[in-house]
Amino acid sequence: MKLIFYIFLYLNIYTIFSSESFAQKFTLEIKGEISISESLKDSIQFVENHPDVSSVKSEADSIATRLQRIGYIESVLRNFQKKNDSVFTARYFLGNKYQYIKVYFSETDISKKELQQVTSEIYEDYFILPYELTAITLQKLNTLKTNQGNAFSRIRLSELEIENTSTLTATLHIDSGVKRIVDEIIVKGYEKFPISFIKYYAGVRKGKTFSRKKILDQNQSLNNLGFVTTLKEPEVLFKKDSTTVYFYLEKQTNNTFDGILGFATNEDTQKLEFNGYLDIVLNNNLNFGEHLRINYKADGKEQVNFEASTDLPYLFKSPFGLGAGLKIFKRDSTFVTTNQLAKVTYQINPRSNSYIGYKFYESSNLRETTPTTTPIEDYTSNFIITGITYFKGQQSSLFPNKSFASLESEIGRRNFQQEKENQLRFSITASTIFNLNYSNSIFIKSSSSLLSTNSYFTNELFRFGGINSIRGFDENSIDASLFSILNTEYRYQFSPNLYLHSIIDLGYFENAVINIKQNLFSFGIGLGINSKSGLFKLNFANGRSENQVFNFSNSKIHISFSSKF
Repeated sequence: MKLIFYIFLYLNIYTIFSSESFAQKFTLEIKGEISISESLKDSIQFVENHPDVSSVKSEADSIATRLQRIGYIESVLRNFQKKNDSVFTARYFLGNKYQYIKVYFSETDISKKELQQVTSEIYEDYFILPYELTAITLQKLNTLKTNQGNAFSRIRLSELEIENTSTLTATLHIDSGVKRIVDEIIVKGYEKFPISFIKYYAGVRKGKTFSRKKILDQNQSLNNLGFVTTLKEPEVLFKKDSTTVYFYLEKQTNNTFDGILGFATNEDTQKLEFNGYLDIVLNNNLNFGEHLRINYKADGKEQVNFEASTDLPYLFKSPFGLGAGLKIFKRDSTFVTTNQLAKVTYQINPRSNSYIGYKFYESSNLRETTPTTTPIEDYTSNFIITGITYFKGQQSSLFPNKSFASLESEIGRRNFQQEKENQLRFSITASTIFNLNYSNSIFIKSSSSLLSTNSYFTNELFRFGGINSIRGFDENSIDASLFSILNTEYRYQFSPNLYLHSIIDLGYFENAVINIKQNLFSFGIGLGINSKSGLFKLNFANGRSENQVFNFSNSKIHISFSSKF
């Protein structure tokens, strides 16, 4: 019995291996009235070896079509025959190869400006293309018409004729069809989604020309909101007299909690000092797209900063919104300054927002006497503020903000005792990320502020320094009537959730109160880890002024953890 089993096993194994070893392969040879070069074979993507006869025949039949696409428009399969048991020969008539095609057009169908997107050789009533690019060019022109609202446009060439041995002529025909207009917008999945964000933030509006490319881009911009994610690409329902766009969205939790613990050695006492801050942001909890932020900072030296702000976008489904803010800054027993803000916002386009409002400052001297070198006085100020912001996002869990810019001006008057003095405050911030490839990127941010007035008080100056301005310095430790900061980072991303970056910060500031001008420098390294719990950041930086000797003990270590809830 065992002998029979082994014989059966041997026969099966032999059959398998012998069938693989002796499986017949078939070869196709192609010939023409002229020799067919290897480069021509590569151009038509010729496949020589085949597993069966039907594959050989299919390849022979399709070669003539491929030859026509690259300029041999007269090519035809003349003969197909079997040479021997495994070799087949296909003979073709190639004819002349045409290099160019001259396409006549009418400007009532397509403009010269549109044609400039596909060719540079445009004349009065025709344009010229390399013949091999004809199919690709027609596809691009068709896409162009589709994006203009002609969703069912068709483009074709007719009246194909020979002009000379290198050039063909043809006439361009465009069937534009009915221009489609967005008649209705429907959101699926997140029924309570504030529809005004689709209209003003994403820029999709009823009555606008339908463009599939724009719809896809606008769908992607909704992901940048943070509190919503797109489940899939939008779908469009075309009816005879209407066009309906469907967005598939899902609500996302986008409340964040951010805390920083910092520690450094005191230069005078050589003791370890702690500082930190708390940052809470609440987004879209009422399905209105509202934004609320509470920020608290303390540097361990009795310096306290409290800030609260809120934004209510798209009131009454309009592009207008409201914003308000409160900020309190207290420096030990020296002074306390409060400013209050109210503004009206207007969405210019999906990426740009403008605002105008009113800001009130009030500051109090907490000392009984004030040194003449650092004048601190009780005052109030009233300002009219105007500003504009720009934002562009990108698909990245670590770096969702691709570019940002803001410009703000404050024009007003300071009231001190019985004196009134005109003042101007000006601030500008811009940042961007240069993505070199998946792993490498460069981050650059520039921030500048200016206070213009006839006389200056210490408690009305700008305050900067710390992890969110120039790193390697204590939070809000530098007073300035003018400052400019350049932050740079070279980032290397090991994975979608882990990156390492350099820290090179440069700064310049002027303090008109004590009449100093200084350059600042900061160097260091940072680490970021994104997990299910949140984003963890660790920064190590050493900052110094131009006249200060490097001291390692001046280095600052900042630990930040931002968690969504």
